[in-house]
Amino acid sequence: MNVLLIGGGGREHALAWKLAQSPRLTRLVAAPGNPGIARHAECVAVPVDDHAGLLRLADKERPDLIVIGPEIPLVAGLADRFGDAGFTVFGPRARAAAIEGSKVFSKALMERHGVATARFETFDDAGRARRYARDLGAPLVVKTDGLAAGKGAIVCTTLAEADDAIAACLERREFGASGARVILEEFLVGEEVSFFALVSGRDAVPLAAAQDHKAVFDGDRGPNTGGMGAFSPVASFDVAMQARVMRTLVRPTIGALADEGAPFSGVLFVQLMLTAAGPKIVEFNCRFGDPECQAILAPMEVDLLPLLAAVAAGGVPAAVPASRRAAVCVTVASGGYPGQYATGIPISGIEDAAAISGVQVFHAGTARRDGRLVTSGGRVLGVTAVGDDVQQAIDTAYEAVARIRFDGMHFRRDIGRRRAVAV
Repeated sequence: MNVLLIGGGGREHALAWKLAQSPRLTRLVAAPGNPGIARHAECVAVPVDDHAGLLRLADKERPDLIVIGPEIPLVAGLADRFGDAGFTVFGPRARAAAIEGSKVFSKALMERHGVATARFETFDDAGRARRYARDLGAPLVVKTDGLAAGKGAIVCTTLAEADDAIAACLERREFGASGARVILEEFLVGEEVSFFALVSGRDAVPLAAAQDHKAVFDGDRGPNTGGMGAFSPVASFDVAMQARVMRTLVRPTIGALADEGAPFSGVLFVQLMLTAAGPKIVEFNCRFGDPECQAILAPMEVDLLPLLAAVAAGGVPAAVPASRRAAVCVTVASGGYPGQYATGIPISGIEDAAAISGVQVFHAGTARRDGRLVTSGGRVLGVTAVGDDVQQAIDTAYEAVARIRFDGMHFRRDIGRRRAVAV
């Protein structure tokens, strides 16, 4: 099977690495790819926002399957372009991808169909938003309607912080069009879980769960990032909880999308809060998480390619067995991230880190310049380790991180330590 993979981040490196292990794979092409992906695929420098260029590449390669990794091209309708041209695509069309592309759409869908989520209201007027904040009380969450690279959910511990978040979105326009509308919602208390299900219309099968660490500093302090690390499995998300989430949250949501003319096909990322009142939706995403993808694929013992191909062809695979081992992914970031950061900084030690048994170093923001590997983004590497339990995976991951060097690098030192339990 010939496969075209769209994307060039850490999630796509993990997908390329896993797809390359399939005995069914004959050729893998990635656009644009990255230096890590280049170990598994032929990389072609077509950016994810060049839909016409990607369609020309597909016409040239004639892949049996196209896998779209990032959310931005999915929300912008890339799966529609490929599908309308006759290609088999893993990833939802734009109308279904709106479940991530517009939080207003997503929350309204859940409200119409009785899917449990936080109490909320939508605003495009700062004054009205501030008045509602006082009705909710602090803490509360201010969310941009549109995509914001994982930074569009602002947790506000005081009303003053809420006022500033509202101003940042609606007055200072720091998030551009993505923040032209905002959602204010109650702060949910509980344990957060990232759960992934393979979905084809009204059918779905569970895939895996992980737990992300969004804040930039240890102890969940500081601003949100795209993700500073993840671990899998999550002890509190057992078989019974998974079945409950599928029954009460996932199936009603995909049924609602189908009923409203936007059937979902691909992987549904269900961001949950396990509250005292039961599981509730924090938000939905229309693709694999990053860095959760690295943490769930690293220990996966089944062939990923036929799973994705089955969904893209309009069906769903049989039940996917749970991984018997654990994994931890530690994000190594550029100095200053998630704010301003330098690029072009030489990186060393990746080969030494990857030489440790059970370790994979996934490239997220790297480039080759003058023959040297350098930084090219905020999140640079996802150092991922597999172990018999979460604690063993933690120890191995940080042993690997200690071998990597570049000026300004920083990372959290507490990834996975919330739930370092045996599987």
